Amino acid sequence: MTYDRIKTPFICLSIVLITLFSPIFVQASSEEGKKFEPGQFIIEHITDSYGWHIAGEGEHAIGISLPIILIDNGTPVVFMSGKFHHGHAAYKGYALGFTPETKGKIVKLGGTHSGYTGTLEEGTSYEIDTNASLIDFSITKNVCSLFISIILLIFIFLSVAKQYKRRDGMAPKGLQSLLEPVILFIRDEVVIPSIGEKKYEKFLPYLLTLFFFILINNMMGLIPVFPGGANLTGNITITGILAIITFFITSFSSNKNYWKHIFNTPGVPWWLKIPIPLMPLVEIIGIFTKPFVLMVRLFANISAGHIIILGFICLVFIFGGMSPALGYGVSAVSIFFYLFMGLLELIVAFVQAFVFTLLTSLYIGLAMEEGHEEAHEEHHAPMSIEKE
Repeated sequence: MTYDRIKTPFICLSIVLITLFSPIFVQASSEEGKKFEPGQFIIEHITDSYGWHIAGEGEHAIGISLPIILIDNGTPVVFMSGKFHHGHAAYKGYALGFTPETKGKIVKLGGTHSGYTGTLEEGTSYEIDTNASLIDFSITKNVCSLFISIILLIFIFLSVAKQYKRRDGMAPKGLQSLLEPVILFIRDEVVIPSIGEKKYEKFLPYLLTLFFFILINNMMGLIPVFPGGANLTGNITITGILAIITFFITSFSSNKNYWKHIFNTPGVPWWLKIPIPLMPLVEIIGIFTKPFVLMVRLFANISAGHIIILGFICLVFIFGGMSPALGYGVSAVSIFFYLFMGLLELIVAFVQAFVFTLLTSLYIGLAMEEGHEEAHEEHHAPMSIEKE
């Protein structure tokens, strides 16, 4: 009975997805006789962009325009990304890069097309003003997604904080009851064992923010429609900033015992330190490899999941271009694996947020770990007071 209850909705959902999306995929794969390029399709969907894509491809794409904010030789220039018509038009001499070197960036047209507004004709040579000094402050898709996730985080935790004040001493309810076990798990099973009961409170707000920020953005990236669909935690710039923040917190919170183990590691033969400081060099490299590992692990795992899911969708386009009937047949298999990978990515969203928070806690804990002598004195201090 339980199996039938699970199986029936899953089959119905699969049939609905196949019925809705198969004709669209097959039609898109053969539209205007253009050859479908899987690599370009995947790269466009996992990289940042100046607009928020919703549906369709090429000139027929539907999306949300985002603000373009440029400083051109000290002069501010502001307009909406819709003026570019998905890269097929220029506006006041500005256009999306159309060469391999400028692809994905905004360029300024020069020569006879300086200040040009209109369609970028195929086969026409457009000169790029290489002397232009453009500073780009545009609100891209990832930046917009970042703002949305920040607003969502503030709303969630302010709501939970108000519930704690209103229901002081009472059982948790609603959103509070959903988040409290997660918060307690991170505190009791991750932060306290890594940092210690006496010092963990100072770092708990950052570590909880880190966990929920990564988790919410991982989950939003799995939602195929606005406001989801942005690959924020699959952007190495975002993961790099998180890793840099962890690096600075670890470095400035460290004690003398931490630096002693780096520059004069106890128990290591002297000939590994003098005249060539081999071990100190290895330890110093380790300081930078730790945040680097954090950055790459999150970026690679999230990006890989998106690429695999998009790969299954590409199969529909590829086989649909060969034959509409073949496209319909392959779409059933592709959507099944799409659903399977979506469930797997949901697990990965939690795991990656947990791993990033756990490793950050361990790095902070190691940087604050007391030496054997300090720990021994701290342990026996209360006993000496009692004797007095």
